[in-house]
Order: sequence, then C-alpha cells, then structure tokens
Amino acid sequence: MRALLVVNPKATTTSERSRDILVRALRSEVDLTVEYTKRRGHAATLARDAARAGIDVVVTLGGDGTVNEAVNGLLTAEPGAKDPAGGADRRPALAVVPGGSTNVFARAIGLPRDWAEGTYVILQALRAGTTRTIGLGRADDRYFTFCAGYGLDAEVIRRVERARLRGKVSTPWLYMRSIGVQYFTETERKTQLLTLERSGEADVPSLASVVVQNTAPWTYVGDRAVNACPDASFDKNLDVMALKVLRVPSTARFFAQLASARPALTGKQVLTLHDVGSFTLRASRPLSFQLDGDYLGERGKVEFVAVPQALRVVC
Repeated sequence: MRALLVVNPKATTTSERSRDILVRALRSEVDLTVEYTKRRGHAATLARDAARAGIDVVVTLGGDGTVNEAVNGLLTAEPGAKDPAGGADRRPALAVVPGGSTNVFARAIGLPRDWAEGTYVILQALRAGTTRTIGLGRADDRYFTFCAGYGLDAEVIRRVERARLRGKVSTPWLYMRSIGVQYFTETERKTQLLTLERSGEADVPSLASVVVQNTAPWTYVGDRAVNACPDASFDKNLDVMALKVLRVPSTARFFAQLASARPALTGKQVLTLHDVGSFTLRASRPLSFQLDGDYLGERGKVEFVAVPQALRVVC
C-alpha cells in the first residue's frame, strides 16, 4: 500500500520529534512518502498529485485547514469530473492525524483528540483495511467536511486568524473574546442582508447570519461539542441554521441554548433546515465567508450542494 503523508509544519500540537515518531509508525505499515506544506493551498496540490499518481492513502498531519485542502485536492484530481458523488472508490482514502488546535473533523469521525492516540487508531484501521465512506458539502467550487459560515460566524474566524498572525495562541478564550468584540464593535446588527433560495420553495429573506453543517458538531470549545444543527450527519445532506436578527436579547438566547447543550435550537428568530440537497445564499452586499474554519474573504452569493458518498476515511 502506497501512502502520502502531508505535514503542516506549523501544526500546533505536534513537534519535530512527534512527527518523526509518526513517520516511523506509518512506515511500519505502508510505503510512505512525506511532504511538508510550504504555503496556503499547498496541501491541495500535494493531494491532487498523489491521487493522479495512484497513491492509495493520503494522510494529513495538521488542523482542519490542512484537511480541507487535502480533501479539495482529492475531489478535483479527476480532470473533467463533473459529479464526484458516489465516487469514493475511485479516490485515495484519507487518514487524518489530529495536529491542530481544535480538530473538528478528526473528532467528528471518532478519532481521539491526541495525535498519538489518533495515530494508533489509524494504524489499526490500516492493518484491518477498514474505511468509512462519508458525504461532503460543496460551496461554489470548494468542498467542505464539517461546516460553512456566512456572516457573524465567518467574521469571528477572520478576527481570530488576524489575532493568530499577531502571535496569539488559539484557545477557547480567544474565540469567546473575539465573538464579543466582533458582535459589539463591528458586525452589522440592524440590517438583515441574506436571502436563502431553494428550488421549488419560497425564498427566505431577511436573514442575519447562517451556519451550514455537513455533520455534528459545528465546533468544539475545549472538550465540549457545540451544536447549531445537532441532527447533521455525514450520511445525509446539509443542515442549515440561520439567525433572523442579531439583536442582543435573541442573540444572547441563542448562545445560551448552545451552552446548555439542548438537543435542538428553538425560538422565532432561529431558522433550521434539515437534510437539504442544494440551496443558494444571496447577500445584498458582500459578507464574510468561511469553510471548515478557514476565512475565505467576502462573497455576495454562495451556492451549496450536498455531495453524498464522496470520500473514504480511515478511522
């Protein structure tokens, strides 16, 4: 079995020594090539080239951003392929060693948070030849594994990324503080700018902020899962949660429900949709947008599609 290990050298929870241990462990099971990412987007190129070269497994060591890039490389490796749904067997499998600060995707597929424990699970699965086939989401021309955000969610991630560039460490406190500062000082809270459009359904206008989930949870705060769409699943289409307004009382109620770990969000200012195959979000002016925790700039419109049975995962 041939495998490629894609290493993000800036992975926050591993060291050079731990990377060496991982390489030796993987080489005990597979014919391994190791590549280090050098820039944003490099993991996608490495994964795409590996798929075209007939590699059997792509292993990532990094956070959710590295995973997302690798997935996009794998899903775009077939020139001219228009419908990746159901094509998991044509692609290399993906194995994810958790090396970032949150590792939402790795934890969502059942891997331990610790990189060493995660490596053990992956080695056991490689020996047994077991994989799980999952669905993905696509936003315009980019695939995502667990979530997308349009509006406040993406604005917070943009603020966190800027803080990390200034040397701040990614912690739950950094995210909590960023939410508060963003909400009270920069976010447009008085105007609802988004419209949700679905074929055969009436448009839903006047939405303030939207989260799209391909699985649950939406994210983690430390060891605690945070769920905006608790019924979202890799085995179904996409789930949507939209805040209709961002007034202080309703927004505070929303975060209180998230913190209480209720099975579902309630309230007249919250819209939830389950198992949706495709839809479009249109903004009256460009708004912040993120995929899998990576800020991607501002968009005026995003088209979402569920892509079932798209990827084999070693777990």
